[in-house]
Amino acid sequence: MAALTAADMDYDKLGAGYRRTRVPDPRIGRLIEHSLGDAASVLNVGAGTGAYEPAGIAVVAVEPSGPLLAARPPGAAPAVQAYAESLPFADGSFDAAMALLTVHHWADMRAGLREMRRVACGRVVLFTWDPQFDDAPWLTQQYVLRIRERDRIGFPSLALLSEALGRLRTSVVPIPHDCSDGFLGAFWRRPEAYLDERVRDGISGFARLNRQETTEAMDRLGRDLETGEWERRNGYLRRLEEIDLGYRLVVAPG
Repeated sequence: MAALTAADMDYDKLGAGYRRTRVPDPRIGRLIEHSLGDAASVLNVGAGTGAYEPAGIAVVAVEPSGPLLAARPPGAAPAVQAYAESLPFADGSFDAAMALLTVHHWADMRAGLREMRRVACGRVVLFTWDPQFDDAPWLTQQYVLRIRERDRIGFPSLALLSEALGRLRTSVVPIPHDCSDGFLGAFWRRPEAYLDERVRDGISGFARLNRQETTEAMDRLGRDLETGEWERRNGYLRRLEEIDLGYRLVVAPG
């Protein structure tokens, strides 16, 4: 199975979903901003609608999708329509480059990562998911296993990242129980949220499930919530404030 690339996506639908449910979480935002160090200029690759672009830094965004570019809010950083694999900038044009939950969508991850390394004279920062993380979240373990199967293949391994970027510093990004950024793992303590189509519309992992797969999975989840089966299996999560779901902040120093 291949990575979820631009050709697989309904960006008009995804862009609308991002506007509704992908609100940057300030705790994750602080981790990302801290990882950029003292960079005064940053290239945001695969920028989407501009989540986590730091204030007070000169940011340029790169995004191949027209609908996602159109969904960027007024006042967002200037954006260029281009692909990660062929960045239209000279070597060392930026102090740093970042890519946030996007590398797994690229057609050629190695090429895109090499391009990030080329245009950044300093560090490269990635917010990603580790496909070797063993503790599967209940959603992809009990209801939508196909998403986990695809993510294990589609997300870059730490070995691949190191091969493309050199020495890495990797840290856990704990996901808070009330995370405002509605990516796949954000609702680990709020299972009812996944029953809302508007929430799923902002999660790219659901985009490659066909309607029947999604309907069957959400019907099972709904029944398990009604009968208490979800609580029996996963109720211990209600007592946790944050959790490690395999999300990682990866920094390749310049």
